[in-house]
Amino acid sequence: MDCIIIRARDKDDACECQDFGHPLTILGSGLHRTSIHGANQLTMTPAIDTLKRLGIAHRVHAYHHDPGTTAYGQDASDQLGLDPALVFKTLVVSLDTKTLVVAVLPVSRQLSLKALAKAAGGKKATMAEKAQAERSTGYLLGGISPIGQKRRLDTFVDHSAEALDRLFISAGRRGLEIELSPADLQRVTNARFYDLVS
Repeated sequence: MDCIIIRARDKDDACECQDFGHPLTILGSGLHRTSIHGANQLTMTPAIDTLKRLGIAHRVHAYHHDPGTTAYGQDASDQLGLDPALVFKTLVVSLDTKTLVVAVLPVSRQLSLKALAKAAGGKKATMAEKAQAERSTGYLLGGISPIGQKRRLDTFVDHSAEALDRLFISAGRRGLEIELSPADLQRVTNARFYDLVS
């Protein structure tokens, strides 16, 4: 059965979680589970739809996103109580060849644009403009997932993921994370593992 895990910090947050339209079962202190079978658009994103369609094992984790933060990946790590080494951010980068690529790396690390350019066969790389990233992926900044993008971009995942049993990536909306294996992430995105951090 598909499920979504919702972490609530207090009783008010738990009430907000009921907006997903499903009854909640308390699993422990601040942790709730709800079925997403037939869920409404609040919980379904192209990334989740893609994984469901391909039959790839995954779990969706929801949390209360702080609208005042721009450190989206770190916010997910903090709110879900996860080791930052397990939570990966998705960055859209523009190469000197005028193409866009995706870098997926731990939220606690900084992307080496030089290393990504080399991995992607370019000489130089810069961060894509916000509008360009949103237009090409179909996702809003802070909720860009490497899965289910509007235009499939070449994807590079930091090699540190290879040593993990599971990792967390954006589910395609702020406040939602997908937990899956690195091998499944590679399979669904056709990603290449590479040392991307500086």
